Amino acid sequence: MDQDTAAAMARPSARDRLLDAADELFSRDGIARTSVDQVLHHAHVAPGTLYAHFGGKDGLIAAALHRRLDRWEQVWQEAVDAAATPAEKLLALFDAVSAYRDRYTPGRGCAFLATGTELPDLDHPVHAVIEAESTLLVTRLNQLAETVTTEDPAALAGNVLLVYDGAMAGLQRGRTPDPLGHGKTLARCLIRNAIETEKARVCRAGL
Repeated sequence: MDQDTAAAMARPSARDRLLDAADELFSRDGIARTSVDQVLHHAHVAPGTLYAHFGGKDGLIAAALHRRLDRWEQVWQEAVDAAATPAEKLLALFDAVSAYRDRYTPGRGCAFLATGTELPDLDHPVHAVIEAESTLLVTRLNQLAETVTTEDPAALAGNVLLVYDGAMAGLQRGRTPDPLGHGKTLARCLIRNAIETEKARVCRAGL
């Protein structure tokens, strides 16, 4: 196999190049400010290729966001699997964001919330993906919180989610040196408090 053939085989497909370009440009410049022509130029593909794969800009936006969700779910699960204790598994949410930002396009904050803000029409195809991401957050955090405490795990999961949302907003503002680190510290305090509250209840019940 010659070098040109090997390089061609290693190069991402036109579809992947379009998704990569959309992810980068939409995250950096916003959806409204990014034209189809800019995406095509960045991806080095012809207009017909975009329309053949995605039907237009709206389809490309939805597909790029869906791929981001799939990647995010995988990276988060990897962080959960790597954590040693139930509490650390719940805190792995913050580590997963850092890991995702190192591996893929960082973005200015939460790409799902940002997309929903730019495209408020609930009939737009992206809203199914945004809802799926919200469901993933709530479901997985509740499951992880249930392994930490039986003392209202839903409330603990909700509080951790609130801190997470604040950390993501901090990333977008860009004024806090380490919003993810601060968020993880706050979430750790919430988890510790939940565990101590449960222990106190058990002690009282045993008296």
